[in-house]
Amino acid sequence: MPDGPDSGPQRALIAASFVSRVGNGLFNTAAVLYFTFVVHLPATQVGLGLTIAGLSGLAAGIPAGNLADRYGPRTVWLTALVLQAATMAAFVLIDGWLAFTLVATLDRLAATAGGAAGGALVARVGGERPAAFRARLRTFVNLGVVVGTLGAAVAIQIDTRPAYTALILANAASFALAGLIALLGVPDQPPLPRPEEHRRWSVLADRPYVSFVALYSAMGLQYQVVSLLLPIWLAAHTDAPRWTVAAVYGVNSGVCVLLQSRLGSKVETPRQGGRVFRLAGLLFLVSCPLMALTADVPSWVAPALAVLAVCVHSVGEVWESSGGYALGFGLAPDHAQGQYQGLFGIGFGAGQALAPVILTGAVLALGHTGWLLLGALFAALGAAGPPIAAWAERTRPRAPGAEAPAPGRQGALPG
Repeated sequence: MPDGPDSGPQRALIAASFVSRVGNGLFNTAAVLYFTFVVHLPATQVGLGLTIAGLSGLAAGIPAGNLADRYGPRTVWLTALVLQAATMAAFVLIDGWLAFTLVATLDRLAATAGGAAGGALVARVGGERPAAFRARLRTFVNLGVVVGTLGAAVAIQIDTRPAYTALILANAASFALAGLIALLGVPDQPPLPRPEEHRRWSVLADRPYVSFVALYSAMGLQYQVVSLLLPIWLAAHTDAPRWTVAAVYGVNSGVCVLLQSRLGSKVETPRQGGRVFRLAGLLFLVSCPLMALTADVPSWVAPALAVLAVCVHSVGEVWESSGGYALGFGLAPDHAQGQYQGLFGIGFGAGQALAPVILTGAVLALGHTGWLLLGALFAALGAAGPPIAAWAERTRPRAPGAEAPAPGRQGALPG
């Protein structure tokens, strides 16, 4: 855990994030089962409702970020947590598709607002070593999801309405508890002075940052490679035992938890972020063909090959998330972190919404060729990381009195 003059707020923010993600792990693992088997909604209606909610929720990103910049990120984040606690508890009362879609949409709006304000809050309490803090934070976030997923497995095994209801109410309680921890342990962060040229939509005019968000959103397909694409591939195209699906998910989570702090704490500047982004693309270029090969080996070899592929992929995921943090936070001006994190969340959310269609509709349809093309796509996206980072750094304002960069050299971020 962090140590030093900033350790109190950092510990509190890490603890609050961990608690809320335990709740997410409880709910997300069993949500579809609850809506289909308990509420008795057809799977197609559940999918449509979640899609509507997910896309509608993106609208809250930049407005909530602007509110965080204007009134302080903690206030907006706490408000979002309260709203999420309320909407999550309301899920136990729904009895039809319209109510489900309405509650899910309100939940996504609150989640997107919380992401923008929470990102600004992370930037404000990062202390003297923000990269190390963000790496620790992500470690505990991943660990929280793992713990929640294990808890959800118990309820799924019981498979009764009270068990699923308990998961939903536990998730609602996790938001309330996270808010209480932040209220008591994270001091209020007053808004920073804004320059005269600041506008409510300034981030949209920052072409390097918008380009980075597009790049990161496309690279975000990799998160659903392990959680969605590989499980389907293993079940439908290989002779691997079914427990392999659970094994690769556990390995992915374990590698990320173990390595995030160790590797991510070293990625501090946007320039370093661009470099590790490229490294992540190369690792995905290796992992995707390995995953495809699980269909061409005996059943006793397929699990080992799948685990090897996921290990390589998981290291790439750690580098990719670390590079994304370094660029996403490092390129945003301090006075507009909320607005910039709002756009960051919109881009990532949109990419995740499109990921199932791309991965199952294109990659699976093409088989081995689809895997190879996917790996090549990741490598190409990673290769774009250093040029975009260099472009973005050249367009950042220099601190007063700072020397201009030498010809052919990247400019440095202020501070």
